[in-house]
Amino acid sequence: MAANVLVIGSGGREHALCWKLAQSAKVKQVYVAPGNVGITSMSKVEKVHLDLKNYQAIGEWSKKNNISLVVVGPEDPLANGLVDVLSEFGLNCFGPKKAAAQIEADKNWSKAFMDRHEIPTARWKSFQSASDAKKFILSAPYPALVVKASGLAAGKGVVVARTKEEACEAVDAIATDRKYGTAGETVVVEELLQGEEVSVLAFVSGGTVRVMLPAQDHKRLKDNDQGPNTGGMGAYCPCPIISKKELDEVRREVLQRAADGLVKEKIPFTGVLYAGMMLTKDGPRTLEFNCRFGDPETQVILPLLESDLYEVMLDCSKGQLEKQNLKWKEGIFAVGVVMASKGYPESSTKGNVITGLDEVSLLPDHIVFHSGTAIQSTGDGAPAFVTNGGRVLIAVALAADLALSAARAHAACSRIIFDGAQFRADIAHKSIARAILEGGKLTYKASGVDIVAGDTLVNTIKPAIKLTHRPGSVGSIGGFGGLFDVKAASYKDPLLVSGTDGVGTKLKGVRLLKCLVYTMVMIMTWLDLLWVLWKRIKCFL
Repeated sequence: MAANVLVIGSGGREHALCWKLAQSAKVKQVYVAPGNVGITSMSKVEKVHLDLKNYQAIGEWSKKNNISLVVVGPEDPLANGLVDVLSEFGLNCFGPKKAAAQIEADKNWSKAFMDRHEIPTARWKSFQSASDAKKFILSAPYPALVVKASGLAAGKGVVVARTKEEACEAVDAIATDRKYGTAGETVVVEELLQGEEVSVLAFVSGGTVRVMLPAQDHKRLKDNDQGPNTGGMGAYCPCPIISKKELDEVRREVLQRAADGLVKEKIPFTGVLYAGMMLTKDGPRTLEFNCRFGDPETQVILPLLESDLYEVMLDCSKGQLEKQNLKWKEGIFAVGVVMASKGYPESSTKGNVITGLDEVSLLPDHIVFHSGTAIQSTGDGAPAFVTNGGRVLIAVALAADLALSAARAHAACSRIIFDGAQFRADIAHKSIARAILEGGKLTYKASGVDIVAGDTLVNTIKPAIKLTHRPGSVGSIGGFGGLFDVKAASYKDPLLVSGTDGVGTKLKGVRLLKCLVYTMVMIMTWLDLLWVLWKRIKCFL
């Protein structure tokens, strides 16, 4: 019997969830509350008007409409106990109950939980007094430069300071000025860790853990990780920065320990457990846990999932996750670039007409997930998508090469136009070189150098070369150095000259190659578009 699913939420994450759930042959209808115009433009998806603060009413509606599974996207309803209420109706819910959701909703509780269960994390202390927090920052035996609001702050309540003075200012903003409201009643001050951040998400049901492909988010607004923190300006998956050994360590020592610890404390977890990790020289360290799918990580992880998402979620909610072995698209990368409105993250602009969405949707292996959009009539009366929030949309591109996927995602953003649009031009760039190496594409033979053939040639011509030796020649060909005896060659007052081709020249070559590669990718992307347009035109001829 085909199932009905209810998804709670309205962002790009929920768009990706609905998109993936609607692909299941076992799903008849996906309902979304409140959703957005991008979500409800899909087939098999229908918006429903529910009071999301009235959990009892959501339960009654779900029972009346034969909902087989409720999927809760955002953290707020989870932290406020929505799943607790829906469970009383006998509904299958994908998401943790209130007690387990503390792992995200209360950073003070979460850090203490990590300590109790020996989950590797940064050193820390929490404070209710701003003055005590600042005294600690100034006197801590380690760089205590990470300041967090303990409560939920829409992913923006973290300040990574560069100096002690900046960290103290962050304490004042969070604890004294209450920039994030009651979320800042308790302030957590952490040790600043050095390394690369990676997001490792897992489906969790009690003590069963199924890890997803690792992804990397880009929190800062501008290129090269500059500017203020945001909810996320883009992501890519899988992330080659984390090795297989490190990923297994995260699975065992972070996610599995957390799942087992929650069971031990009699608050078993159901849903997605998200571990924000820092890859330090001493090994992976946990920055934070989230109790739900990440945004924008979800938008690049789910397009790579081959398993039926509905089946995985349903088994998870029923405590039968051990039946699932996740299947993924092999050798494919997904890159997503967020387009934000003018003023983001401090403010947002609404009502700016968005063009180019239809053009991008024609391209193969491209998906646009909506976050902050609406539909309104334009001057000629025709409906058009307009901006309706800070993060407006995310353009996702898939390819067998990370560089190509990144170039196509950025090119898509160049085609989608609205007034004040801003997006980063460097999403995934830090991993492109590593992806080439990990993929085994950067080898001598692949670059046109066949070592075996070269050795054969050298051994064949050695006798002939030896006949050409003049007085003073020492050694033979085939090595990486040589000698010449000037005295034996009977030179008088000789002058030897040597030239070295160093790193600078090689870097210039790499930069030139990078420009050529991206130029070729852009040409290929435009050819893709022209080919699709030509096929559409032929249909009308």
